[in-house]
Amino acid sequence: MKIFIGLIIGFSLLLASIDINNAGKSQLMGLSGVGAKKADAIIKYRKANCFKSVNELMKVKGLGQKFVEKNKKSIKVGKCKK
Repeated sequence: MKIFIGLIIGFSLLLASIDINNAGKSQLMGLSGVGAKKADAIIKYRKANCFKSVNELMKVKGLGQKFVEKNKKSIKVGKCKK
């Protein structure tokens, strides 16, 4: 089952970018290097401060420049729901 979910998430990354202001935890976990804890940290950060750019992900604990560079093509910054 985990393999099937991983394949679906991987395939969805090929088709669309992940909106870091609106994506759910499972969608965020589809990014390379993001597990449950980092997905929770992204969601916590965006509740307090909507993302204005992809580079702002570096303000989330555990995410740095290498992470942003690696995932930049798979991420978009949509309208904040605040």
